[in-house]
Formats: sequence, C-alpha cells, structure tokens
Amino acid sequence: MTSKTRLSKADWLKAGFTALTEGGPSALKAEPLARRLGTSKGSFYWHFADVAAFQSAMLDVWEAEALTALTTVIEEEPNAGARLRRLAAGITDYSSTVTADTNPERLIRAWAKDAPTVAERLTKVDGLRLDLLNGLLQESGISNPDWAQLILAASVGLKELPQTDNAPMGSLIDLVMSLR
Repeated sequence: MTSKTRLSKADWLKAGFTALTEGGPSALKAEPLARRLGTSKGSFYWHFADVAAFQSAMLDVWEAEALTALTTVIEEEPNAGARLRRLAAGITDYSSTVTADTNPERLIRAWAKDAPTVAERLTKVDGLRLDLLNGLLQESGISNPDWAQLILAASVGLKELPQTDNAPMGSLIDLVMSLR
C-alpha cells in the first residue's frame, strides 16, 4: 500500500485473516499487521479501539458469513430432507469471501483452542448449526439429537480431508434419513 491509499476496516480484516492463515493467532497484532500493509499502527487504531476489538470484528465477519451461508441454503429447499442435505453440505462447503484460506473453520477452531472468547463464538455458531440440524431432523421424523452432532462433526471434519466434493456427506444424510 502506498501512503496515499486509505485503508478501510475491510482491508485490515482481510489482512488479519491472511495473517491468521500464515502465522496463527499470534500474528494478530497491530504492529505486524501494519508492516504487512505498509502503513502505521495509527491506521489500525483509527478503525479499532484495540487488538481485542479487531479480533472481535474478525469473528463478527466469520460468524456472519458462516450463518448467512446456512440460512441461504435453508431457504432454497422445499422439504426437510432436502434442506437437511443442503444444510450439511453448506457447512462442509462453506468458504469465506474474506479469508485467505478456503477453510475458515480450520482457522477458527485452531484459534479457539487457546482463546476463550473465540471458543465462545465458535460454540455459539455451532449451537445455531445444531439447532438448525435438530429442527430439520425432527421435521423429518428423527428425534435423536445425537444425529445432529454426528452430522455437524462430519461436516466440519470433511473439510480437513483432501477431497473436492461432499459426496460422503450425502451418503451420511441418506443413512440418517433411512432411519425414520
């Protein structure tokens, strides 16, 4: 960045996700981010009160994207079975428009291991995901909440495998739906 280019809050957040991808949570500090963007720390503090506020804004972006992806999927399907399939696939396939990494789940989950505030946000998002999954399962006639946890765990775990599709998730949903 040149000194004439004004950085936006979005520029800082994108740099934060890139830093998180490349250097982990310890890279989320004003000085290294400013160096990365070729500017002063003053620009950082123009947009964020402190590093905690910056990290909270990053989590806001991740949470909004993750949940928007889910609600969009839910609204597009006519029946519970199809919505369940799309929801599970949506969790598996979700990729961010802001992060430098195509798997923001991996980044957030790794960060949450050592950061209680991040863990709280992850728990909130996973709770909403579980609520949606449970609701669709119940609507489909399946009342065991363990299935929602298994579907969520499989959805998150599939992102860690070196594959390009979510066919295994479809097979899991088919299996679960056969239980009704």
